[in-house]
Amino acid sequence: MAEEQVMKYVVLIYQGTALERQAALSEEEQKQVYADYHGINQTPGVTPGPPLGQPETATTVRVESGKTLTTDGPFVGMKEALGGFFVLEADDLDAAIELAARVPAARYGGAVEIRPSEVSW
Repeated sequence: MAEEQVMKYVVLIYQGTALERQAALSEEEQKQVYADYHGINQTPGVTPGPPLGQPETATTVRVESGKTLTTDGPFVGMKEALGGFFVLEADDLDAAIELAARVPAARYGGAVEIRPSEVSW
């Protein structure tokens, strides 16, 4: 019998207004947010990405006419800044969406983007 193909997805977490909204939560609610992220990281098939620094600590690199140009800050505006990521092995996109909906940023003003990986690791 052939083995089922498991898809790999990169899940990108955009903070939007989530950090500000989460900061306004009660201590108990904030603990639940951390527990939710911890639970996602412990989910079978999830490989957590390393923690990312704040967007204002980023350096964006471009090359124009052979010259390397750097700009302080993220490529996208602060409101859309990438806050984290993880790699997910899931049966299909529906399973990836189900897990992405558990990401606290998605319910506190951010968004979660799911991209299928085009290569096997």
